[in-house]
Amino acid sequence: MVLAIIFLVVALLSAVSLIRQFKIKNYLAIVFSALATLCFGYFSVMEIICRLTDAGICP
Repeated sequence: MVLAIIFLVVALLSAVSLIRQFKIKNYLAIVFSALATLCFGYFSVMEIICRLTDAGICP
């Protein structure tokens, strides 16, 4: 559960970076920030959902 919370913080920080890179118009950084936000965000949200509920998507 601690790892999921740490990844959620990383996802939030990369979302802030994504917004900042849109203002600067740094396209390579936009791509990397978007990928980091999606990957870390998806993993952390799914991990939290699987820990708190008995969803059918969890192994």
